[in-house]
Amino acid sequence: MMKNNQSSTFEFILLGLPIQPEDQGMYSALFLAMYLTTVLGNLLIILLIRLDSHLHTPMYFFLSHLAFTDISFSSVTAPKMLMNMLTHSQSISYVGCVSQVYFFLLFGCVDNFLLTSMAYDRYVAICHPLHYTTIMRQSLCVLLVIVSWVFSSANGLVHTLLFARLSLFRDNTVHHFFCDLSALLKLSSSDTTINELVILTLAVIVITVPFTCILISYSHIGATIMRTPSIKGICKALSTCGSHLCVVSLYYGAIIGLYFFPSSNNTNDKDISVAVMYTVVTPMMNPFIYSLRNRDMKGALRNILSRRVCSQ
Repeated sequence: MMKNNQSSTFEFILLGLPIQPEDQGMYSALFLAMYLTTVLGNLLIILLIRLDSHLHTPMYFFLSHLAFTDISFSSVTAPKMLMNMLTHSQSISYVGCVSQVYFFLLFGCVDNFLLTSMAYDRYVAICHPLHYTTIMRQSLCVLLVIVSWVFSSANGLVHTLLFARLSLFRDNTVHHFFCDLSALLKLSSSDTTINELVILTLAVIVITVPFTCILISYSHIGATIMRTPSIKGICKALSTCGSHLCVVSLYYGAIIGLYFFPSSNNTNDKDISVAVMYTVVTPMMNPFIYSLRNRDMKGALRNILSRRVCSQ
């Protein structure tokens, strides 16, 4: 392997998922179905929110951006993983690997901030219902989305530039199905102290702070619900938060399992399995969670289908 940083002649080898060669066909069909479900399901959410005026609210504004981010987040890793499984080619170019690192960090970070914005929206709706329209005005919603993308882009750019400065690698074999930054740093023989310090510092901003804000929002929501004497009011409050809580649990549960309880070696299958959970499974589950648990989404789908039937 050439030990320089000429990206045109440098490549990495992705070992992929820990499955037997004879099972590659079955798993590739499964993951292709999951990826198509992710894309089509989230596109359906975006389409419903776009077409139904009853869904032009702050919550569904954030949800439409979350759906787009989930499509993009899954598309960073799933197509390359599927291509490698189908063609039995495990190589990825240096440029492709660096691009994967950047966009993976970008969309993963945007997910964090959007989930936090949605939690704040639910907090205002339940704890300050009389001031909801005043607080959650369109300008604030747009600002929250813009800030999410700006911070996420800066986070991904910092990590990518710091990785790109590394020129020496002991090995080019990545024990993962995509170019995971932590796995790549373990391969480098260059000094990665700055990289690791920046990862720890920015992780507090892009993971810990948003998660803490979500916990604070729901602690206030829980306190408000407990003060509500009406059972009907409690059920209504819980129904507005149920879908978001399910998504938060899936997303942060996988992240906490992977990054806060890491494996002791590079080849542990648990890390790869958890990564599959939050890069492939969670984006696929979001449309089901929001469509099956949300009466507004189901109503919007029925209205659109009924209009199409009547127009024929």
